[in-house]
Amino acid sequence: MTHTAKHTRGLRTRARRAALQALYEWEITGQDIVAVTFLAQWDLPALDEDYFQELVREIPRCVGRLDEQLTPVVDRPLRQIDPVERAILWIGAYELVFRSDVPWRVVVNESVELAKSFGADQSHKYVNGILDKVARVVRE
Repeated sequence: MTHTAKHTRGLRTRARRAALQALYEWEITGQDIVAVTFLAQWDLPALDEDYFQELVREIPRCVGRLDEQLTPVVDRPLRQIDPVERAILWIGAYELVFRSDVPWRVVVNESVELAKSFGADQSHKYVNGILDKVARVVRE
């Protein structure tokens, strides 16, 4: 992998981390996602701002479709899943459904890493299992 590819990957990883935090804030506060001025509030390291903006703009727009992909493979109603894990699942499902340019293994791995960093103990195993099932359906 070239230095540029590694740098780009790191920027996108940080975009996912910031998007997770913004989506969590959006869901907890009930504010319109446009009102979540996440980037302005925090001193974040460099990230892929375009990818961050895509995630925080598009996931709320298509959350119903993402929930349709997740519902058959989760073990309880989505509303009962912790908001952090739910936001991670939305990011992963979004990438699996709408970003075919991102390999499914990368999607699952990045989501697992988010769960390890932000989720409850062992949530990374739950996220891995759910997104693996979604990947098998949407990325035949």
